[in-house]
Amino acid sequence: MTVLIDRPPATPGPESNDDALPSSPRPRWEWPAFGLLLVATAILYLWNLSINGWANSFYSAAIQAGSQSWEAWFFGSSDAANSITVDKPPMSLWIPGLSVRLFGLNSWAILVPQALMGVASVALLYWIVRKRFGPVAGLISGAALALTPIAVLMFRFNNPDALLVLLMIAAVWATLKAIDDGRIRWMILTGIFVGLGFLTKQMQVFLVIPPLALTYIAFGQRTWMIRLGHLFAALGATIVSAGWWVLAVELWPAGSRPYIGGSQNNSILELTLGYNGFGRLNGNETGSVTPGGRGMGGTEAVTAGAAGFPGGAGGPGGGGMWGETGWTRMFEAAQGGQIAWLIPAAFILGIGAIILRGKVVRTDSRRALLVVWGLWLVTTMAVFSFMAGIFHAYYTVALAPAIAALVGAGAVQCWQRRDRLWVRLLLSGASVATGAMAYVLLGRSPDFLPWLRYVVLIGSIIAAVVLLFSHLAAPALRRGALVAAFVALALGLAGPAAYAIDTVSSTRSGSIPSAGPATEGGFGPGGGMRRMAGNAEGMMPPGMTGQPGVTGIPGMQRTPGGQGAMPGFGGATDGRTQMGEAGQMGAAGGGLLAGSEPTEEMVALLNDNADDYTWVAAAIGSNSASGYQLATEHPVMPIGGFNGSDPSPTLAEFQVYVNEGKIHYFIVGGGQMGGGGGSEITEWIEANFTSTTVGSVTLYDLTEPT
Repeated sequence: MTVLIDRPPATPGPESNDDALPSSPRPRWEWPAFGLLLVATAILYLWNLSINGWANSFYSAAIQAGSQSWEAWFFGSSDAANSITVDKPPMSLWIPGLSVRLFGLNSWAILVPQALMGVASVALLYWIVRKRFGPVAGLISGAALALTPIAVLMFRFNNPDALLVLLMIAAVWATLKAIDDGRIRWMILTGIFVGLGFLTKQMQVFLVIPPLALTYIAFGQRTWMIRLGHLFAALGATIVSAGWWVLAVELWPAGSRPYIGGSQNNSILELTLGYNGFGRLNGNETGSVTPGGRGMGGTEAVTAGAAGFPGGAGGPGGGGMWGETGWTRMFEAAQGGQIAWLIPAAFILGIGAIILRGKVVRTDSRRALLVVWGLWLVTTMAVFSFMAGIFHAYYTVALAPAIAALVGAGAVQCWQRRDRLWVRLLLSGASVATGAMAYVLLGRSPDFLPWLRYVVLIGSIIAAVVLLFSHLAAPALRRGALVAAFVALALGLAGPAAYAIDTVSSTRSGSIPSAGPATEGGFGPGGGMRRMAGNAEGMMPPGMTGQPGVTGIPGMQRTPGGQGAMPGFGGATDGRTQMGEAGQMGAAGGGLLAGSEPTEEMVALLNDNADDYTWVAAAIGSNSASGYQLATEHPVMPIGGFNGSDPSPTLAEFQVYVNEGKIHYFIVGGGQMGGGGGSEITEWIEANFTSTTVGSVTLYDLTEPT
């Protein structure tokens, strides 16, 4: 190892491309070390995987539907009867949907593909960094990605982010290949990866386009005109690889396909540009829970804002209910423990490494790698920090590959040039900054390994002092400096590793998942929502300051049951949120943020003569419907989609379904943030059918009108 990481510093000429690509024979330990990294990653991501159950039941129900209906699989429908789709394109559902077709409906069949995507992401990042900075850098980068807490969670979860991260890493790999040899085919492949990323999570993948394009135009082979042509070819590949599905949906007769969830006009283009597009930046997300959305707007928004609920004029810093915006957002309680551990080190080492590349030739592959990951980090972090629309902490997994690559490549590049005082100061500064960051983040969970933050901070400071003398030639000092370097790396990963172990040791489920222990002012286990004795206060996203004893949230559909009901978040009737064993809200009947958990009696009732109906039941909101559908494996209509605010179906359409005998039961509860047709449908059912109670759940038999 000392041959590769502790070799004497080189003195390149002004136009040299010094050791741009490692060409020495692979050391004998490289493949075993690489194999150990992948095996350890696989164990971490697969260990106790079924503890997460259905994870995000919103997507699990769509996966189940796709395993029964090819039409549902193609469109990403929430139910096999194709009433409405999820609010994302379906690519992230296609692979687990095929897995469930092969292995049956269970947690492992849904989540194992996600874990394997995580292992593939670590392997690909290792290979990208290793090719240009050597195996040690590759191992550091791979380990940093594998242990990032939010990456550990997302690669054990069924949100679209696992596939998105893999595709974005693949796009960087293809772009760097194009820079190495100048052939257009690699840029076309880059465009294909970006297009597939669009089919995974729409416009979020576009955040990597500026870094990829700028890096290629700056450092690629050939003339700038040819490089520009290659970029247009990549753009064409993106349009084709994503546009075929969008075009198919737009041209498909609306009456013979499911409603496009998340849109207000049954349009995939509206969903792309609005709710999942520019609305995320400016907060104007029609149909969502934010200001300007049809789910809570107008006078309702003003009233809600005055009461301290979402929909008002916005929270501190302009972030509204999704927290304060600004450059410190990634370091706040909700996000910090998920991603911030190595951000200071990534900036320090990455900038230092770019400077050290000096006046190498324009096409230097090492510099291109540092620049593309650096631009990725800055661009994505800037957008996440200032976006005014829906923002969840788990989005930060998109930062993890860039942070990991810059830490691995930057650490090795700076170590190899440690004969310079300013470089040693950078190495020492990175060690101290990482220790200080860990001290702050671990301090937000005072009951979680309270000794660890002191060990990391003190150890990092000691390692930093030793690193200042790492240039001395005495054998003992050189060995001590090498030990200090590895101690600094180990301590830098200690905090993330502790969070990772906590993440795989407890249940994570719901729509807003969070890694690691509960933090002061942030989220924790159990659907990402911090437990506070069932109290509504503190159980909601930042800026949503619900208080116990309130009479409801303006714009939300009310659930029968009395004062204080907050049906959008679980349907409890006493000013508190219903809590399941995992601490998620709305365990019995489901809600806006958590899936329903039906009893055996309820499942048996829904399964009775189930084949006689298109939908065995209907419920307000996709999460409420999801648990019943997963338990029965029969379609359950999610009225209004995820937020319960989509106009699908309308009251007239629902009445037709009922008159035709297509829906057996209507299940009371679930979540609706206003808008849609859920309130009208509920009122019509209450006026024309008789309710009954099964356990704690109220339902109506729609085949027996009063």
